[in-house]
Amino acid sequence: MKAIIPVAGVGTRLKPFTTTVPKPLLPVAGKPILAHLMDNLLSLGVDRFEMVIGYMGDKIRDFVEANYPGKADFFEQDKLLGLGYAVKIGLQSCDNEPVIVALGDTIIEVDFRDLTEKGKNIVGIHEVENPRRFGVVELDGDRIIGMEEKPQVPKSNMAIAGFYIFQNSDTISNALGKIVEKGIKTRGEYQLTDAMKLMLEDGVELYAANISGWFDCGTVGTLIETNRHLLEKSNAPEPRDSVVFIPPVYIGSSVKIVRSVIGPNVSVGDNAYICDSIIADSILGDRTAVEHAHLRGSVLGNESTFCGRWAKMILGDHSEGGFYNSDQKK
Repeated sequence: MKAIIPVAGVGTRLKPFTTTVPKPLLPVAGKPILAHLMDNLLSLGVDRFEMVIGYMGDKIRDFVEANYPGKADFFEQDKLLGLGYAVKIGLQSCDNEPVIVALGDTIIEVDFRDLTEKGKNIVGIHEVENPRRFGVVELDGDRIIGMEEKPQVPKSNMAIAGFYIFQNSDTISNALGKIVEKGIKTRGEYQLTDAMKLMLEDGVELYAANISGWFDCGTVGTLIETNRHLLEKSNAPEPRDSVVFIPPVYIGSSVKIVRSVIGPNVSVGDNAYICDSIIADSILGDRTAVEHAHLRGSVLGNESTFCGRWAKMILGDHSEGGFYNSDQKK
């Protein structure tokens, strides 16, 4: 089975990190968001990925080819005209076959195999407090009878969760072709939700599957929340002298830690350096350096440095923050 993964977005809400790294490659619990998704799909039996790339697409391509060699095709999205437009591009490689569509910046936890074996068109859903931010479905049991993208007056609080299974790729491809041909847009973009509405009007049945574990990694807050949840499955790091680990914690390779308390809910990238610090509920990228600090609810990008105070800190790649003098720096 093929999986289409749109990864062309800019990730504006996650700046400054997405200034240098595409959102799907931001780390949570020790590996990029995209790797969590692709590993889940591989365990399901997906054997080919159709990656729709755009912003910093070369970095997406390099990562996938290095870690999933020979398993992906890449399609350039020349214009950011919405999810529907991106999926239409990815579908050009499909030959009237079952296909999965999964968003490259979203991590979901669901019994994938159970869904694929149902032989139905499946739309993942999740109950939310503010459905106006999402596509929303109306249900009759588990059958979808209506849907709308980002409605001002939602008819339910069941949001579309960025995971779809279409049993016939031509059906969704034809619906997307119609909305592009007719110029049907919502908020200036071609939406997958609008194409699925056409499918419903044509008598195609769509069914909802509740996804209890849904993590839309679109903001710093949700990135930290996702990291916290996924770390619960990680193994405890090996004990170290002068270091206290409060699980769950992930520690990358070649990390040096001295006289520090790490955890709970902390992910530390490769080749980082931590000294005389307390860190909780945070994500530290590769080659970060933290000294004489107390960090909580923080995200530090690759090769960033922080020293010398208590803080909730957001630092992009290659940045410095805190108070220090030259002999305190690594």
